Amino acid sequence: MQKLRLLFLLLICPFALLAQNRTQIKLESADKADIDAKKSISYLRRPVFSHEGAILRCDSAVLYVDRNYFEAFRNVHINQGDTLNIYSDFLNYDGNAKKAHLDKNVRLLDRENTLTTNVLDYDMVAKIGTYTTGGKLVNKDATITSKEGFYFSNTRDAYFKVNVNVVTAEKTTITSEETLRYNTGTNWTYFYGPTHIKNKEDKLYTENGTYNTKSENAMFGKKNLYTNGSRSLKGDSLYYYGKRGYGKAVKNILFKDTKDQTNIWGQLGEYYRDEERIVVTQKAYVAIGTKDTITVNEKRIPDTLWLGADTLESQRSLVKDLSLLSRPEVKKDNEIGVEDEKEKAEKEKEKAEARKLFQQQSEELKNKKVPTTAPDRKLSRKERREREELEKNGGKPKVEPPPTLPDSLTLTKNKLQQDSLLADSLLKTATVVADSTKKTVDKSTKAIVAKAKQNTKSTAATTTAAKNAASTAIKTLAKDTVVTNPADTVRARVIKAFHNVRVYKANMQAKADSLFYTSADSTLRWYNNPILWSNGTQQTGDTINVFFKNSKIHNFQVLQNGFLVNVEGDSTKFNQVKGKVITGFFVEGELRNMYVDGNAESIYYSKNNKGEYDNVNQTVSSRLRFKFADKELTHIVTVREVEGAVDPLDKLTKEALLTGFIWKPELRPTSKADIIKGVPIKPKPKATAAKPTAKNNIKAKTTNTAKTPIKPAVKEVVIPLPKPEELPKLIPKVAIDSLIKKQ
Repeated sequence: MQKLRLLFLLLICPFALLAQNRTQIKLESADKADIDAKKSISYLRRPVFSHEGAILRCDSAVLYVDRNYFEAFRNVHINQGDTLNIYSDFLNYDGNAKKAHLDKNVRLLDRENTLTTNVLDYDMVAKIGTYTTGGKLVNKDATITSKEGFYFSNTRDAYFKVNVNVVTAEKTTITSEETLRYNTGTNWTYFYGPTHIKNKEDKLYTENGTYNTKSENAMFGKKNLYTNGSRSLKGDSLYYYGKRGYGKAVKNILFKDTKDQTNIWGQLGEYYRDEERIVVTQKAYVAIGTKDTITVNEKRIPDTLWLGADTLESQRSLVKDLSLLSRPEVKKDNEIGVEDEKEKAEKEKEKAEARKLFQQQSEELKNKKVPTTAPDRKLSRKERREREELEKNGGKPKVEPPPTLPDSLTLTKNKLQQDSLLADSLLKTATVVADSTKKTVDKSTKAIVAKAKQNTKSTAATTTAAKNAASTAIKTLAKDTVVTNPADTVRARVIKAFHNVRVYKANMQAKADSLFYTSADSTLRWYNNPILWSNGTQQTGDTINVFFKNSKIHNFQVLQNGFLVNVEGDSTKFNQVKGKVITGFFVEGELRNMYVDGNAESIYYSKNNKGEYDNVNQTVSSRLRFKFADKELTHIVTVREVEGAVDPLDKLTKEALLTGFIWKPELRPTSKADIIKGVPIKPKPKATAAKPTAKNNIKAKTTNTAKTPIKPAVKEVVIPLPKPEELPKLIPKVAIDSLIKKQ
């Protein structure tokens, strides 16, 4: 029985407490009141109510005393505390539940925030306002609209749902498909679904994160994407500081530039908007699109260049600030030159032709005679009419309107010298314009010369007027012709790679300590112990440059201490070449010709008719040329000042090696995976070839007169290289990092 009483008390206590918390709505004042005592209803005019510390006013109201409830009409005003004010046209207020339902032209003012909607439910205890028919929150930093919303006066948080749109004072636009939370005190915006942020320069996307509408700082954590023009940056976590234009991406990052067809991957990246620069570390690699093609599953596809390094830095720089390289070209007599010289010669030739054309025209005009009218000849009807016109004008000739520029080269017999100077002036102007707009000037030049031939019979008065018109036209042409250099405004992609640089392309692989590339001259530059592999050859030197033309590999050049090594199949016979400069040329992605210049030395093994090695050829010359076909070396040609010797293979006691011999097939990247995975585990040390001795040195060999000398003439030797399917046998997978440190 005692337990039942205790249970009963526990059950009725909440209701008792609820009854105690209920307070009656108090009517403070009213201009007029009509009371229905039977129904306990009061009809009030301009009443003022108070309830739980809130003051409620309106033009008219109906108070239901028993229900502790009233209806308010027109100019409704609720004041709660010092900062919260709510206005509307209609109000239903429940004193027991302490909730207000406001209708028509609702405005909630809380400090500097204004919330407007048509229907608002407001909890007087929790101080929460709710709307479901569309609303707008406005303050000095942002304007937020949505279909549904919840405003928390205590925490100054606002939750928005469905078609959320935020416009900040800095003209940044935020749109969200789901829930967005905004704190009016801190200006932080929180996203819980797909959200887009857009301003004048940047676009950001996330499905979970925060953004400050005042500082423009952002932190994103799910499916993040930053976009600026043709550039974009992804990462599992993305941090962006809008006013500074600085961003950081963490884990599984991807930077893209669709304009340059450049993609950079890594695990940590930093982006600098104003400099258009990004720095990527931790398994960083980049893909550069080319127009070279490879066959995969019997289908031709583009061959992409893959580049990996410890640190990758990419930036768009002004072309005028870059030191550009010119592609080597084979000139006459197999001389190696650069395109700039060729283009310069063509321009000079064009200028000389234009100058010659004007000179010829001037000479032709000087030799022409202007016909005159004989004094004793009977005047024609036309001449009599002209004389009558002359008398009407008081003896002064009638001056025709100045002709246009093409007609201004009309010359007369008495003005040939002055008109010759005019022709020279036109020549100088045409030459200046030809440097910048060659096509337009070529057309104009032809038109001027053609008109000059047609107008050699004009009168002296017309010639004077034409000269004046020509002078004015030349000044105008010179004024309007502003020769601009595109390099002053044009930007180009620059990629820098530092430490453990690796490159893989189907027809070229390389490694180095550092690399520089710019799309302005489409050249890859390797520095600090670079090694380049192409087909069955290995090239080393102080610096290696690889040139692209029309997005296809065009040629490479090894500068200073160039050394080339080739081995046939699984043989241990090393064909070797060294020189100051090694230049190779590609055709349709395949190496076709290679030149070695400057103290060129070589050692190569020849075969007999049975395919067996028989002799070792050692030569010294100022130039060597190598010819390739179907990815195989077909000819070796010695050029200029050839000296050397041929030794039978069975007479050699040691391997013949040139000074500076290097053979590192284990460092060669074999696939795209070697670039993406980064530096492998350190392998076991392997034996290397013997160091060269004085007896093996080519210079020592050439001084021996007992050997059979090679005549100083061109000699061709066919030396086959290993087939592509045999290359994997020669390139075991080893640790790149340990070998680099060992060097």
